[in-house]
Amino acid sequence: MDDNDLNTNKPEDMLMTMKSLLGTAAAVLLLGGSAAMAQSAIKIGHLADYSGGTSDVGTPYGHAVADTFAWVNKNGGINGIKVDLDSVDYGYQVPRAIAQYKKWSGAEKVSAIMGWGTADTEALTGFVAQDKIPDISGSYAAALSDPTGAGGKAKAAPYNFFYGPSYSDALRAELTWAAEDWKAKGKTGAPKFVHMGANHPYPNAPKAAGEAIAKELGFEVLPPLVFALSPGDYSAQCLSLKSSGANYAYLGNTAASNISVMKACKTAGVDVQFLSNVWGMDENAAKAAGDAADGVVFPLRTAVAWGGSAPGMKTVMEISKMSDPTGKIYRPVHYVAAVCTALYMKEAIEWASKNGGVTGENVAKGFYQKKDWVPAGMEGVCVPSTWTDKDHRPTMKVDLYRSKVAGSTEGDLNDLMAKGTIKLEKVKTIDLPRKAEWLGW
Repeated sequence: MDDNDLNTNKPEDMLMTMKSLLGTAAAVLLLGGSAAMAQSAIKIGHLADYSGGTSDVGTPYGHAVADTFAWVNKNGGINGIKVDLDSVDYGYQVPRAIAQYKKWSGAEKVSAIMGWGTADTEALTGFVAQDKIPDISGSYAAALSDPTGAGGKAKAAPYNFFYGPSYSDALRAELTWAAEDWKAKGKTGAPKFVHMGANHPYPNAPKAAGEAIAKELGFEVLPPLVFALSPGDYSAQCLSLKSSGANYAYLGNTAASNISVMKACKTAGVDVQFLSNVWGMDENAAKAAGDAADGVVFPLRTAVAWGGSAPGMKTVMEISKMSDPTGKIYRPVHYVAAVCTALYMKEAIEWASKNGGVTGENVAKGFYQKKDWVPAGMEGVCVPSTWTDKDHRPTMKVDLYRSKVAGSTEGDLNDLMAKGTIKLEKVKTIDLPRKAEWLGW
């Protein structure tokens, strides 16, 4: 078309030409918009503790979240859309978590959050509910498990999720086992139980629930013993533990400070069965604590640990190669659990993208679409989980394991595990009843 074609005196010709030009412009805008939409990434906020009070276990967990979404992107993203994971080390500091959340819920609008600690997750619960942004955290505080608040034990937490038994349910299972263990050993009288940990929302989360079931099971409940989240000299606590005559002691902190306690108590000659929370014992802790970690009972969130015999372990190994192409790094239990957690979020987002778009509200609904759900490719690794809009406890089944240490733990962790110097030995599976009165507590 040359300039002369536009210089026409016929109104109908000019109208047709304008319509043609407008139509072409509209088509360009439409195509451009579609391309932009196709290219836009799914934004996920990721709070990690790589430098704070729980960094000993936060580091492998956080690395697994990053590796999993890198692997998802490598394999085509989520329904062809890449994930933009914004990983932030907040140093286990609540104010920093809140400040970061304000960015994520504001200009940097995220569709979901991979969260971390109890104090910060609980501080954000009201915000994520108001803004409709699902947060699957590394905190398993029971207060996060009641989406409606109908249980009366905790405020409604409709946008909070976690994978694995709650801290309270894990402790209930440990105490159920402990009561059986006491009888199996032919002991008489009431066994003595003590809760140990920092005076902090995370170790305290299951305290009341644990002490309540301990009393129901016939334990004598002793006054709690406090020790900080950081490593230190806990000889005084061990002497108090020894003089109390406690038979079963729950370690509510992460592994780093628990190692200090276990070593000090070994030196002090304390005869006690330690029960650890899910973050309080792992392969690295067994290596660091040596024979002081022998016999500690703790819950495992996945059906197998690293290198275990399960079809899904192949997927975990592939994900691990995102940051370790050599495949030589041993990944502790927290890494494997985080892979499961991230893949549950991935599949919830996947459902949302096919059912109205990746809004926080739709992602949350994505968690309710399956029963006894195991992410694709993770068979035999992730424990089947079910979330409903009335109950965010994904499972009431608790697999209890015991750390076994036989000999010196000097050397490479891969070798120590391969030789059997360090073992994670299954003790028992406890199937707890899904009691309504336990919801949120």
